[in-house]
Amino acid sequence: MELNTNTNGQGPAADEAKETMLLMGGLALIIFGAGLVLSNPAIRKLLGQANMGSLMTAAIPDVERYMKLRSM
Repeated sequence: MELNTNTNGQGPAADEAKETMLLMGGLALIIFGAGLVLSNPAIRKLLGQANMGSLMTAAIPDVERYMKLRSM
């Protein structure tokens, strides 16, 4: 009986560790990229002008509609 091994001769635990490492690395790159974008003064100015409260108020009916459709 042979164990399920990858090409390196290591078991499934090594595959899971590799996938976790890649996931965390990708998440770190996303956060780093967002920080670079938000460090731009022009983008900060645009975000400061956007009224987030009105955007959230406008989005609530769409979210409620989506939740109703999903529960069907």
